[in-house]
Amino acid sequence: MKSSLLRAPLCLCLLALAACGGKGKEQGPPQMPPPEVGVLKVQPQNAPLTRDLVGRLSPYRSADVRARVAGVLLKRTYEEGTDVKKGQLLFQIDPAPLKASLNAAQASLAQAQATATNDKVTAQRVRELAPKGYVSKADLDNALAAERNSAAAVQAARANVETARISLGYANVTSPIDGRAGQQQVTEGALVGNGEATLLTTVDQIDPLYVNFTMSVASLEKMRSAQRSGDVTLAGANKTSVRITLPDGSTYAESGVLDFSDTSVNPATGAVNLRATIPNPQRTLLPGMYVTLTANLGQQHKVFLLPQAAVQRDTVGAYAMVVGADGKVVRKDLTTSDMRDGQWVVNDGLAAGDAVVVSGLQKVKAGAPAKATPWQPAPPAGAKSAAKAPSGK
Repeated sequence: MKSSLLRAPLCLCLLALAACGGKGKEQGPPQMPPPEVGVLKVQPQNAPLTRDLVGRLSPYRSADVRARVAGVLLKRTYEEGTDVKKGQLLFQIDPAPLKASLNAAQASLAQAQATATNDKVTAQRVRELAPKGYVSKADLDNALAAERNSAAAVQAARANVETARISLGYANVTSPIDGRAGQQQVTEGALVGNGEATLLTTVDQIDPLYVNFTMSVASLEKMRSAQRSGDVTLAGANKTSVRITLPDGSTYAESGVLDFSDTSVNPATGAVNLRATIPNPQRTLLPGMYVTLTANLGQQHKVFLLPQAAVQRDTVGAYAMVVGADGKVVRKDLTTSDMRDGQWVVNDGLAAGDAVVVSGLQKVKAGAPAKATPWQPAPPAGAKSAAKAPSGK
């Protein structure tokens, strides 16, 4: 009797536990809410058409300073690596032999002038006597010929004097342009200009400078095709700007302008040679440097700008995750052209109003739901420091 009384409550407990267990299986585990992500709603806009290229700097003008007369080099009158002016004395060649040549030429001129004077007097006398029959026709012809020959000899002697004077002037070797004079190539005491114009130094004008670079024919044709379709407006002549990035990663303060585009393609590289001029007032840039340059070639139309964090890449290419109108995430493959100011320029793959995921990308996957909230860019580091600084009150 007592055992039957104990068995009844135990059965009731088992039935209650079974009912609870069945109810739990019907509800299942609680579902997680969709992840919250920061999105940017994009709209088409215009953006500069830029290309990052590599170029090499060269002097705006470069002049070889050479010995134009033979002689012994006496001295150098400039400091190597300093700026010089046009006409400034750079070297001096021993002028003594050249002065002697000038004196000899002047003496020959004086002799020719004396002979010419005598021949002229003789010819004048013969002209006066010839009509009276006192001299023969042959004597008259000889006197006139001698007068002409001596006059020609004077002109030749005068030219020799001028040549000797010019050669003496070449003993002072001057700079042909304003610029920076380079290293001396020949030491004092050396014989220069003996049979050839010996190179003494080089003067380079380095303000402004040229920056030489190339662009492939395929890239040029692609831009021209985009211009024909209205997607791009290319800059006109002398309106393409160039900015240089220095080897330390900083941006050079002065901007340059494209001033030359070759009319033919280099068959060895399949590229077109381009050149820009860039100011160099502080002489911080030097010829021969390799630099990275950004050429602003015009305007792109109806493109999208995405923060760098929003664009991902895999084996297929660049893509972005977009939260659709139904709240689910969709992958969209992108076509990008370049990056500027930390933003990718997207030419294809997005539509106006797309909510592109910028923050929280690690929480989403294609086809899964996500809660979209407006993305706010992080404030600059300087702004954070200013916000944390005490007010001083």
